[in-house]
Amino acid sequence: MRSSRLLALLLVLQRRQRATAAELAAELEVSVRTLYRDVAALVAAGFPLWTEPGPHGGVRLVEGWRTRLDGLTAEEASVLFLSGAPQAVTDLGLGAVALSARAKVDATLPAELRDRAGRIRERFLLDAPAWFSRPEPLPALPMVATAVWESRALELRHGGRPGSRRVEPLGLVLKAGIWYLVARARGEVRTYRVGRIDHAEVLAETFARPQQFDLAAWWAASSAAFDLSLLVYRCRLRLSPAAQRALPRVVPHEVVRRLLAEAGPADAQGWIELELMLEGEEVAADQLSGLGGGVEVIEPAGLRQRLHAVGLEMARRNAGP
Repeated sequence: MRSSRLLALLLVLQRRQRATAAELAAELEVSVRTLYRDVAALVAAGFPLWTEPGPHGGVRLVEGWRTRLDGLTAEEASVLFLSGAPQAVTDLGLGAVALSARAKVDATLPAELRDRAGRIRERFLLDAPAWFSRPEPLPALPMVATAVWESRALELRHGGRPGSRRVEPLGLVLKAGIWYLVARARGEVRTYRVGRIDHAEVLAETFARPQQFDLAAWWAASSAAFDLSLLVYRCRLRLSPAAQRALPRVVPHEVVRRLLAEAGPADAQGWIELELMLEGEEVAADQLSGLGGGVEVIEPAGLRQRLHAVGLEMARRNAGP
């Protein structure tokens, strides 16, 4: 958005005082023409900028002028990165800090940008948790977050297991309304559901964070591996056109969408044959029964018999007027 880019340009100039148009355009990932338009917009809004021609020229900010965004505390600046996730801010106990940070940013922005930011807040909201889910108690979360931020080791008990373990907390992830701790234990990176932590204690001991560790990349790879590890039950099906559309909903795995896209040609009625890996016979029966009469199990026989029994029971219970 242009408003974000203008603010970024202002902060870059405040840091550097003077830079060439080419340097600024490269840092903001825009063309030089766009950069000059942004400078003109800031000048029109009353910011003390000017341009200097020549090989040693560039864009300059009046010496000594600074935006009031310098008034942000470390906590306020950090919480801005979570402003799109209100549940995260609340769970971490940063609601008041977020309010203070937003007030300081609003007071600093020129009227045009402040109005645009207000319209965005009025019209867009990120509500991460799924429908019909209740937030789980998170008594350990503030303690865990402190350890993550300060790179201090944690002593924790998890999942009702006896005894405690020492872990090195690398990050926190909020997935579909549920908090997870990513931590290194005995040299191996593992995931712990924060709501199942029975006790947590921040130790005085600090640790060196792995230099190459990327939390987002690790989480994506770990989630994909976990999904695939569940799929151990092979079955072969025939699916009607309606069942093909519904299958990604009843079996919500990315591999299902890929298999449907790569499926062979349909017959005259639009039915296709598909080989799937599911979590087990009982789970497969529960999922596939949601496709109604649009699914036929070719193999294994046990799954076919389960769906047959489900169909008979549904017909019996729903027979008659």
